[in-house]
Amino acid sequence: MTKSELIQHLAEMNPHLYQRDVERIVSTIFDEITDALSRGDRVELRGFGAFSVKRRGPRVGRNPRTGAAVEVGEKFIPFFKAGKELRERINN
Repeated sequence: MTKSELIQHLAEMNPHLYQRDVERIVSTIFDEITDALSRGDRVELRGFGAFSVKRRGPRVGRNPRTGAAVEVGEKFIPFFKAGKELRERINN
């Protein structure tokens, strides 16, 4: 499901809201999650899961074309861990 499909689905489920308001709500939620992760905070949505940031240390990688060693610097990646309720709904 894409962001626009999510907005459309939520607008259909809530006919009392304008689609532009639903779009603003969804964008605000995503922006807040992104801002929290960029600060290094953890975002937990009960029953759904938790977003966090993991650190990948520097390493020596390989250029696939030449096979030469390449230094890959430290980076931070977003990580999502599904909550118990979400896992149960998917697996049942």
